[in-house]
Amino acid sequence: MINANKAILVIMLVANLFAALVSTTAQAQTNTSVLAQFLPDVDPAALVEGADAFGPIRSDMPVAPVMSGGEEIGHVFVTSDFVGTTGYSGKPIHTMVAVDENAVIQGVELIKHWEPIVLIGIPDSKIKKLVTDYRGLSLVDEAAASGSGHDLEIISGATVTIMVIDDSIIRSGLKVARGLGLGGLTAEIDTGPQYEIAEGVEAPDSWMSMEGDGTVRRVSLDVGQINGAFAAMGDPRTEKYALTEAPDTSFIDMHMALVSVPAIGRAVLGDADYGNLEAWLEPGEHAIAVVGRGIYSFKGSGYVRGGIFDRIVLIQDDVSVRFRDRGHRRMGVIPLEDVPEFTERDLFKIPADSGFDPTKPFRLQLLVQREVAAIEKVFTTYNLGYQLPQVYMTRVATAAETAPVGVADEGESAAQAALWRKIWEDKTLEIAVLGAMLLVLTLAFFFQMQLTRSDRAVKIFRYTFLTITLVFLGWYANAQLSVVNLMALFGALTSDFSWQAFMLDPLTFILWFAVAAAILFWGRGAYCGWLCPFGALQELTNSIARALKVPQFKLPWGLHERLWPIKYIIFLGLFGVSLASIEQAEHLAEVEPFKTAIILNFVRAWPFVAYAAALLIAGLFVERFYCRYLCPLGAALAIPARLRMFDWLKRYKECGSPCRVCANECMVQAIHPTGEINPNECLNCMHCQVLYQSKTICPVVIKKLKRKSPTSDPTAFLKERGGVENHPNLQKN
Repeated sequence: MINANKAILVIMLVANLFAALVSTTAQAQTNTSVLAQFLPDVDPAALVEGADAFGPIRSDMPVAPVMSGGEEIGHVFVTSDFVGTTGYSGKPIHTMVAVDENAVIQGVELIKHWEPIVLIGIPDSKIKKLVTDYRGLSLVDEAAASGSGHDLEIISGATVTIMVIDDSIIRSGLKVARGLGLGGLTAEIDTGPQYEIAEGVEAPDSWMSMEGDGTVRRVSLDVGQINGAFAAMGDPRTEKYALTEAPDTSFIDMHMALVSVPAIGRAVLGDADYGNLEAWLEPGEHAIAVVGRGIYSFKGSGYVRGGIFDRIVLIQDDVSVRFRDRGHRRMGVIPLEDVPEFTERDLFKIPADSGFDPTKPFRLQLLVQREVAAIEKVFTTYNLGYQLPQVYMTRVATAAETAPVGVADEGESAAQAALWRKIWEDKTLEIAVLGAMLLVLTLAFFFQMQLTRSDRAVKIFRYTFLTITLVFLGWYANAQLSVVNLMALFGALTSDFSWQAFMLDPLTFILWFAVAAAILFWGRGAYCGWLCPFGALQELTNSIARALKVPQFKLPWGLHERLWPIKYIIFLGLFGVSLASIEQAEHLAEVEPFKTAIILNFVRAWPFVAYAAALLIAGLFVERFYCRYLCPLGAALAIPARLRMFDWLKRYKECGSPCRVCANECMVQAIHPTGEINPNECLNCMHCQVLYQSKTICPVVIKKLKRKSPTSDPTAFLKERGGVENHPNLQKN
């Protein structure tokens, strides 16, 4: 019970830490379209046959003309400028698309991504061939078929990535075609807001709680980040005028709240000041509260000279609101005990005729400037995004709800949810089989004492299960977990966390939840010993080697114990690199042979195949060689293994002294010579539990049976059970 309480306490602390990371981390983003970032580096002829140049990007949307001999032959855009393109890695997949006046796709190019499978596993030629197949696809036909008017080619091992790329090409293409009127497509009718401000709602009674639920949003930048941003511009003059404060000095910590919402306004301003705000605002007007601290002011001094706050601008879709002194008021003290000390507190009015909708996402753009000459400055921008939490809104009926399916454009989040739901529906069979496997394995663990009464039954069950794991989970469904998953999860938790990115791969999603639960009950062995396809491949090939009389080597305990830490060092190294560059960490994660041996079925460049083959060959002589000493995923799962709440593996007080049968027969040497089972190394193969009940091998069981035996001749007794020569632990008696 003490262990259980400790485990629960640790889990709660970890959960709170993750929640804090998700709620307090803000990502600074520049206000540059993705198209503007990548267009200069793309060869027009490589994207569209016959093209020789790109024209200037339009001012109304991030689309540029495709030129040939001075004539416009099409339009080019990047999918992530228009729709969500979050892939398996949790980061966007940037794809460039060109369309002509008839809304027919002229070319597609994958220009930037962080997908681990595509990045280092799938040959580049396969991806190029796939995107080339989109040439000639009619977006008019796609609009008529609600986006499903084409066949999708799936590349083995990259299902999620390909589906995200396909979804983003079609949806963004339709948005561009409708926006430009290509192929006769027209912009869809604006059906108006789907939400309105709710009444009778109360905001949290603390500043920290309001930050946690999104009532208040913040962006926090330090001097090091600002100096780095200007240095990245490549202008040597910016370094000369770099800030001299310590890198961790707060440059600006800016918070924002939509205080025209009654519940938020009363909580942030107090009843009296909120009453003054209501009197100040005209019907249809809204207001935001902006507070900040640090060495940089979000107000600046421009409003004193010209009446305009030139460092901040509110942006919502195509709505842009710049604030003037007549729409500004200083704000009083925030009436909350846990509010930080802010040096600036201000209210800004959003005019009624601006077209601003408080129920839709918007952002406050902060302009950061640096002088590089007497009258010359360079600039960079950061965005503070805001979405009014759902609790402050109530659903209202719109015309779109009565329109036929496919007429009204779904919201971006709804479209992404539809994508992962489609993926789950397409994987119904795989999900059902995995669910059955998890159920069977759970029952086997709960009733392991009944199962392990028969060594033969355990072997049949284990080898059958491992074969299904290898063939079905591994080679068929590609459900091989990887340390890359953990790095992607940590990256998401420390940036813009979204469940949708992880829901895109149902088998991986289910497996990780199963692993998390299994660690609490049994430790890492539930996955590493039973559900890891590469682990299954090692054990099955080793069993074949044993049947063929291939010699088996058992490392001396002292050496074996010193080789354990290697996998932990590898994991910590990968984790450290991922903090600086997830892309570099994914390259280094090739220490895992999973992609080569499981995902790609050894169809890969020879160095990768040679590496995976070398590990399997080593495993023919030293069982589960890779699992024991090199696997970073095993190390990552072993770290929380001691959180398990129960000790399921039964032991006798004689285990280790004098008997060492289990220690000698453990396939991965997870049992110390003194008899203790190391949960960090145990694979829960159940063999020690077979020995625990064996009437022919376990000395403790044999002695108990000997006392109950009607014969007094121990030799006769032992002959019935294989003879003395099969029991070295009893030969001295």
